Amino acid sequence: QVQLVESGGGLVQAGGSLRLSCAASGRTISRYAMGWFRQAPGKERDFVANISWFGTTDYADSVKGRFTISRDNAKNTIYLQMNMVKPEDTAVYYCAAGKAVGRSGECDYWGQGTQVTVSS
Repeated sequence: QVQLVESGGGLVQAGGSLRLSCAASGRTISRYAMGWFRQAPGKERDFVANISWFGTTDYADSVKGRFTISRDNAKNTIYLQMNMVKPEDTAVYYCAAGKAVGRSGECDYWGQGTQVTVSS
């Protein structure tokens, strides 16, 4: 089992930056794909970004060029650096882990989420 705990969410002004962290425990994540998803009020959970165990990344078009996903296997942690945030980035952000983490949300483990609110 892998437990995932997100942190770093909060209130940020449009145009600002925020860094989310997802700390894993239970198993090393070095051989896991990891990802970030988000869910805005009244909407379905959407793909944000993922990173394979060997470092290949993929991003949703809506965040490409603004967000960066990274991993530190020594700390068993992944990150989402969010720059030039927009009000439409407001959502609960979830961390995911699995043998694969697909854009449709297929994975093995989910975190509990962290709220990000972007004010205009």
